[in-house]
Amino acid sequence: MSQVYEKVALIGLGLIASSMFWASRRAGLAGEVRGFARSDETRAIAREIGLCDVVCDTAAEAVQDADLVVLCVPVGAMEAVAREIGPHLKPGATVSDVGSVKKAVVSAVGPHLPNGIDFVPAHPLAGTEHSGPRSGFAELFENRFTILVPEDSARAEATARLRRYWEGMGALVEEMDAEHHDLVLAVTSHAPHLIAYTMVGVADDLRRVTDSEVIKYSAAGFRDFTRIAASDPTMWRDVFLNNKEATLEILGRFTEELFALQRAIRTGDGEQLFDYFTRTRAIRRGIIEAGQDTDAPDFGRVKK
Repeated sequence: MSQVYEKVALIGLGLIASSMFWASRRAGLAGEVRGFARSDETRAIAREIGLCDVVCDTAAEAVQDADLVVLCVPVGAMEAVAREIGPHLKPGATVSDVGSVKKAVVSAVGPHLPNGIDFVPAHPLAGTEHSGPRSGFAELFENRFTILVPEDSARAEATARLRRYWEGMGALVEEMDAEHHDLVLAVTSHAPHLIAYTMVGVADDLRRVTDSEVIKYSAAGFRDFTRIAASDPTMWRDVFLNNKEATLEILGRFTEELFALQRAIRTGDGEQLFDYFTRTRAIRRGIIEAGQDTDAPDFGRVKK
């Protein structure tokens, strides 16, 4: 893969930004990558492990002359960052992000970008429960989707260039509008995370009654809930505060389905339960067939 951008700036140096740097360097996609993080400790770690070609002490310095600027901070922090970097952006630069919510990002960032900047919000559907500058790895985006949500004012060539960059990092790239993105993600990510947080919270309450047996005897289902619920709390707080409508709509539908299952269990309606579980099982097969997971035993976990 050939170079796509001469200079790239990553604002925020957590899991996604660090993975972008390693993936970009592996494929030779950028001439120079500059990084900035608000925390002195994070910047020190980044310098220690060689994360980014240059680690800057201000966001303004990081974006200077950058062809691509990617905001890798929590959604709630994006407006302040956009306001800070706006006056320092190179004319003709592309600004993007990696936030899990898109309508709120467009509203927060767009007004602070000067004319002549191509704003192409993005969301890589990839991650782990780990966070911080040491958590990134070059393979994170391989065969995972990245959604681009280009603003109307963005030039087609800027969107195409950003697509090449993500494809160079191994991602499968698609485009959609912000509102549709937020509804889809409420189903596939946001509501499941909230349910996982809730189930782990219930288990924590029970643990006080069962003297740690909930932890000791955790079967795969609960164990996987705890993996999801271990995700970065700042990021997920901001996701729910900034995608209220879609998340509440999906949670309402979830509640209706849950009541129907409760009724089936209470009345002993085994046929309804069997039919429901058969239908939902097909979703799992579809995910595997789409190459988004493996059908290996125990989700392909390596035994230790």
